[in-house]
Amino acid sequence: MGLFRRRPRSSAGEPISDSKAARTHLQQFASTRRGVEAYVEPPTNVTAPTIVLVAWDGEWTRRAVRTRDEAFELGNSLGVPTYDVQATGYPSRMREWTSRQRKR
Repeated sequence: MGLFRRRPRSSAGEPISDSKAARTHLQQFASTRRGVEAYVEPPTNVTAPTIVLVAWDGEWTRRAVRTRDEAFELGNSLGVPTYDVQATGYPSRMREWTSRQRKR
């Protein structure tokens, strides 16, 4: 039955995401929007490393990855500029888009 079967977890304790599904989602996002950039977020005590794709209008999506290096490789393989969010911060258009979505 598998009720108590353990799922694989990252070093941060989070379940490891389905990397194929994450890659497919990110590829679709990047190919259907203009001006996409990738921002790599470091792992925390409660989350695995993540990659955030942000389009020109601020629309964004986030997916967990296994390692920080995998996030940079994924961004580069998508052919989009890839940044370390700790060094650059998030673009203001991302916050503005999120704010507009909350007002709806």
